[in-house]
Amino acid sequence: MKERLQPEEHTPPRTASYWFPAKRYGWGWGMPSNWKGITVLVGYLLLLVLASIACPPGRAPGGYLSLVFLATGMLLVVCWLKGEPPRWRWG
Repeated sequence: MKERLQPEEHTPPRTASYWFPAKRYGWGWGMPSNWKGITVLVGYLLLLVLASIACPPGRAPGGYLSLVFLATGMLLVVCWLKGEPPRWRWG
């Protein structure tokens, strides 16, 4: 009898070593997969709250945007270093 071939898997298996797994569709990262990633995400959200307190968007929009871009850049660096390698995924 002929053996049936299984279709190849297009996405690499996800391991627990990644803090941020890749999204199933599109490019980038999804929600954190362990406590380290959750801690980073909560820290990012706290930085956004502190930025809105330190430089209220209504009074100092330039300062507020600078702090938001800085915090977002730091989050992206952590995602790049500790997340699954990004690439376009069709699902």
